[in-house]
Amino acid sequence: MEEHFVWTTTRRIKPGTLDEFERAWRPGAHPDGMSRAFAYWSEDGLEVTGVSFWDSREACDSWRQSDAEKRRREAMAPFVVEEREAFLRGGELSIPDR
Repeated sequence: MEEHFVWTTTRRIKPGTLDEFERAWRPGAHPDGMSRAFAYWSEDGLEVTGVSFWDSREACDSWRQSDAEKRRREAMAPFVVEEREAFLRGGELSIPDR
């Protein structure tokens, strides 16, 4: 199994702020070492989960400590009620044919 390094963040946001939150959430530049990123929203628009894939733990940590990430987090802060984060390692599962 090919190993992946993944950072996940789930944020509960204030009602009616999804559009503003989305504008603040997107990074201004592509982070070095990030290979892919996905975003998922709850049906009520109150919870947003971001999943990003990284070349290494060090690349992820470097971005998280950067001034650009600090500015991005400051821009999101007025809309965030709660935040949960985790760095994970794993890989794609094989699903048997039907």
